[in-house]
Amino acid sequence: MTVAVGFIVEADGGSRGNPGPAGYGAVVKDDAGRVLAEAAESIGTATNNVAEYRGLIAGLRALLALGAEGGQVEVRMDSKLAIEQMAGRWKVKHEGLRPLALEAAALARRFRVTWTWIPRERNSHADRLANEAMDAAARGETWQASEITSAPESAPAVEPGAEPPNTDAPSLFDHAPGAQAPAAAAGETAGGRTRTSGAAGVGTADGRAGAAAGTATSHDRRGHGWMPRATRVATSLLLLRHGQTPLSVEKRFSGLGDPSLTPTGLAQAEAAAGRLSRQPYEVEVIVSSPLARARQTAEAVAARTGLTVLVDDDLRETDFGEWEGHTFAEIQQRWPGELAAWLADPDVAPPGGESFASTARRVEQARDRIVKAHEGRSVVVVSHVTPIKMLVRFALGAPPEALYRMHLDLACLSAIDYYADGPAVVRALNDTAHLS
Repeated sequence: MTVAVGFIVEADGGSRGNPGPAGYGAVVKDDAGRVLAEAAESIGTATNNVAEYRGLIAGLRALLALGAEGGQVEVRMDSKLAIEQMAGRWKVKHEGLRPLALEAAALARRFRVTWTWIPRERNSHADRLANEAMDAAARGETWQASEITSAPESAPAVEPGAEPPNTDAPSLFDHAPGAQAPAAAAGETAGGRTRTSGAAGVGTADGRAGAAAGTATSHDRRGHGWMPRATRVATSLLLLRHGQTPLSVEKRFSGLGDPSLTPTGLAQAEAAAGRLSRQPYEVEVIVSSPLARARQTAEAVAARTGLTVLVDDDLRETDFGEWEGHTFAEIQQRWPGELAAWLADPDVAPPGGESFASTARRVEQARDRIVKAHEGRSVVVVSHVTPIKMLVRFALGAPPEALYRMHLDLACLSAIDYYADGPAVVRALNDTAHLS
């Protein structure tokens, strides 16, 4: 029989060793078989089942990026385990799969999903993408999406011998902010359709791949690269994450709680300050979050540069409410439903806390104030993981899920230039050269 659907997601994952070097692939099609989006990524050492789930998550996120929320979707996989668990017929017993199953199911609830098992030979597109990602990683490269054309692929109807689809999906999700989490990267349009790369990467105008972490050096702020030369000097924000705290050592959620820096954190702040006080940096302003860990880091820079620390309350970290001081595993155990909802929707707040959407609005306001008040100057902004990631996301014009595609080390530097008559430009991300 033929299943009428609006979209099709085909996902696959594999491990060369089980566990071994692993990767996933996912493709989104319309009901005529035309490819709308692709995603793939090498995920390091993992099992087949983990890779399969990562492929499913990437496919659903790629579909969400197309604006298909609430639409009818058929998910096709050759993993019997993933399909049966997502359909609610099998329990998720393996501890290592539960976070991924939670994430996948939380995403699935945003669509009307049917779950269909297909033979491996009918999942060749997603399988090819997964192998491309693993092959690229073996060469030391990052998988890049190929150009997507509008020609429909062969999209056979569900055959009588195939598993019947099931629309029931349990609710379930995975990583916490501040850690690298599985999600599709920002989409790139190709022929009117979205092309999604599962691995983050930076490219230059001539097609050369850039480093994941740039060098936050001073530069000619009057324009660059292929862009029309700006008529005004850029306002440069040097984004400095605070140093180590007791909570960061134990990987606990740290929002509006106010721990101080550890001795290691103070040394990290001093190293960053030493770097920023030397050439080629010409720091003119320091603005900090009001929280103690950021203030201590900012004061280290101020002591080296002779500047005064200005405080902007909107640069504070997200309020994690009742989750403050807990590890991700503890939250997953005590608040599984709330965690799933929070991770699946930026408008959802932790119990008693603040949503990422609310954080984004105030961070945008802080950015606008700083850029307006210090136009054409070099400004050190000392803040936290979420606000810094938000600023980078805004500069790139990336969707909210891009937060999960960035990693920021303690006391790292990132840099963004803002042009009054041009776009914002990310100069560096997660630069820790001063800590080595």
